[in-house]
Amino acid sequence: MSTPEPAAPAASAAPAATHAHPRFAEALAGLGLADVLPLVRRFPEATRTAQEAADAIGCELSQICKSLIFAADGVPVLVLMDGASRVDVELVRHELGAEKVTRAKADVVRATTGYAIGGIPPFGHLTRTRVLADRSLLDHDTVWAAAGTPYAVFPMDPKSLIAHAGATLVDVRESAR
Repeated sequence: MSTPEPAAPAASAAPAATHAHPRFAEALAGLGLADVLPLVRRFPEATRTAQEAADAIGCELSQICKSLIFAADGVPVLVLMDGASRVDVELVRHELGAEKVTRAKADVVRATTGYAIGGIPPFGHLTRTRVLADRSLLDHDTVWAAAGTPYAVFPMDPKSLIAHAGATLVDVRESAR
């Protein structure tokens, strides 16, 4: 007679360094943020949406930092937005002085960041892009962002996250106008 296996924990018990995508773990170390690695949480189910991440973490939806890639006149730009808000592409267009801003296609996102949609961290990308961070992220002491996979997230105070992402603080959420 076999004994049943215990239920999987909410976050993996594996060493924290394995929770984050290896490229993102390297980026953290390169930025002097190796102390963030033990804080990375990995979930057994993907947290591809902000709502899934908030539910898994047990935080407010607005505490999720979404990393979204747009194309401004064909040039990729990263927008960091709180999970409860939507990006107003017209405000992004105005902020960048671009003619046209659209959501980037999945292949452009992967080529630009090196990560799949749903797991894009706010920094540690393959290429350097312009980064805009919506001011709404500053409404919390801690925000949670993807750690390079749809299964892993990390906490950070928003001012540090924005600084390490090299972001310009802007108002680009739909409710901002």
